[in-house]
Amino acid sequence: MMKNKEVTIFLDELIHPFRVEIELLRDLILGSNPLITENIKWNGPNYSVSNEDRITMRINPPKQVQLVFHCGAKTKQNPSQKIIQNDFGILVWRSNDRAVATFKNLEAIEYSKEDLILLISEWIKNAK
Repeated sequence: MMKNKEVTIFLDELIHPFRVEIELLRDLILGSNPLITENIKWNGPNYSVSNEDRITMRINPPKQVQLVFHCGAKTKQNPSQKIIQNDFGILVWRSNDRAVATFKNLEAIEYSKEDLILLISEWIKNAK
């Protein structure tokens, strides 16, 4: 797992109240698949596979941390069914290829950590 130094510097400069939660989510995402790379996009950490955006961390406003699961920035035809079947009750679906997980504290992330790792792996595998 290789954290991007630019992302770390970006977060250091923010002095974010959810920094511990953000770091745990970074570890979970990067540790779930060796093909995932990290950068900054849309003012937060962003995770890609083969330069295709798949998960973006929404860290503002600083009252929670959200993971936006998506299939990239470019508009594509919406699939006829959700791209993963088991979201472990973590996701709120915006469309069949876009969903959001919201975490209001460290305990919520810790509680769903194992399921979240499986969810991230499935998303990366199925997102096109």
